[in-house]
Amino acid sequence: MTVRIYRPAKTAMQSGRGLTQDWVLEFEPGARRPEPLMGWTASDDTLAQVQLHFASKEEAITYAEKHGLAYMVEASQDRRIKPKAYSDNFRFDRLRPWTH
Repeated sequence: MTVRIYRPAKTAMQSGRGLTQDWVLEFEPGARRPEPLMGWTASDDTLAQVQLHFASKEEAITYAEKHGLAYMVEASQDRRIKPKAYSDNFRFDRLRPWTH
């Protein structure tokens, strides 16, 4: 069984970075098939619904090795924040004049 270890990205529905600090260990989904009655996607694999949260990447890797799980670590992209000030919009040495 293969697991994926990653750091979740910020969702588009929020402005904060609330649930992006933890590392997540997630099982790869198994075979899926359409359900004949309703046409929904069904699966017999209940591990696809399991997500384990860890404070660090090393803890997640240790858990996977302890339980004999093959793992794949996805590197996280750190966010670069440019410091800005509202007054910079009205500086006299801007390249383009400020307009509405």
